[in-house]
Amino acid sequence: MDTLAKALISRASGQSKLRVDDVVICEVDLAMIHDSGGPRRVKPILDRLQRQVWDKDKIVVVTDHYVPADNAETQAIQALTKQWVQDQSIDKFYDEQGICHVVLPERGHLGPGLFCVGGDSHSPTGGAFGAYMFGIGATEMAGVLATGEIWIKVPETILMSWRNQLSAYVTAKDMMLAMCRKIGMGGGRYQAIQYAGQTIQALSMQERMTLSNMAAELGAQAGLIAPDEATVAFVQAAGGTVPANWRDFQIEAAESAENVMQFDAASLEPQIAAPHSPENADAADAFRNISFDVAYIGACTGAKYVDLAAAAEVLKGRRIAKNVTLKVAPASLRDQNRAAQDGIMQILQDAGAEFLANSCGICAGYGEDRLAENQVCLSSTARNFKGRMGAPSSQVYLASPYTVAASAVTGRLSDPRQVMGGG
Repeated sequence: MDTLAKALISRASGQSKLRVDDVVICEVDLAMIHDSGGPRRVKPILDRLQRQVWDKDKIVVVTDHYVPADNAETQAIQALTKQWVQDQSIDKFYDEQGICHVVLPERGHLGPGLFCVGGDSHSPTGGAFGAYMFGIGATEMAGVLATGEIWIKVPETILMSWRNQLSAYVTAKDMMLAMCRKIGMGGGRYQAIQYAGQTIQALSMQERMTLSNMAAELGAQAGLIAPDEATVAFVQAAGGTVPANWRDFQIEAAESAENVMQFDAASLEPQIAAPHSPENADAADAFRNISFDVAYIGACTGAKYVDLAAAAEVLKGRRIAKNVTLKVAPASLRDQNRAAQDGIMQILQDAGAEFLANSCGICAGYGEDRLAENQVCLSSTARNFKGRMGAPSSQVYLASPYTVAASAVTGRLSDPRQVMGGG
């Protein structure tokens, strides 16, 4: 059966009638690298090969990990990144503009039909735009940068079919945590996961990005969503190009009925995942009255404009509890500026939030502001692995921005509906 994954790979490889496990060579439409796994890793390989990049116009470079560059080592990494970009004449360079997975679509670089690779595990975010995008390591990336091609084994598709509409204060993050709980972090078996159904179609593009982003947490190579009119409108507003045949990629199918998993959005409650895995999820109420120290709204998964707006909806007219520190790191400078214009940043500040840089920051354990020994954090990020966000003795719970904000108000893990009067 034809699937979206096969259609996208067929276009990139020029081969039709693909079967699962076929190995094909694909032409890459876009390669994204950042300051951590980018020039400092690929430059030595390309130098040894005596190769320049294959097409400077198909490469995007973003600084987002070592931001701010607050010591000699990180300053050297940023200087190397900037020099390499200049040497390769790369124009699509975004310096301290936000996290790569958010900057890429907001600048119009993603769209239906594209075949893309990224030097980061959350690169499947691109699948929200009807593109096939996945993460690769530095050695593979060097090969892509030198040749513009990469091999891929045609994946099996696992279809996550969602029906009905989400209740108030329930989000794409809650959907993801519920899916992590149901199939586990290895449930995707390194295949392509596609999100489908009326629930998905009702989501905003930034909410869809959360789903595709966290396909990585399901163990999948790609997290796909078929493009629709909302996709087209977003890409065009961002200055991107939408192919005339974009409807050819409106496919929602798996190879077999056994690969279709059914979910009911109407019955979904706000979720929280306990340390140290996203699959340790349950209804938020199951964790009620657990105290914590740090509320963190950050990362590509949990600090986009819609996430900041969700937190502000809860925090408007409220103050965070005395025992909690609320830290907010907007996912991109554009989203931060838009939130500031709309009064959202002021609401967060009035509630007691501290603001951090538009970077990966605490989520990936970068910078000086990591979790201390024995600290307990409720975070809107994608992962809560032991020691990822700081000290090995720290503990991280995962939740949506609604739940993080509501819990920051009560000082204990809480269902946001109870704070907002809807539960």
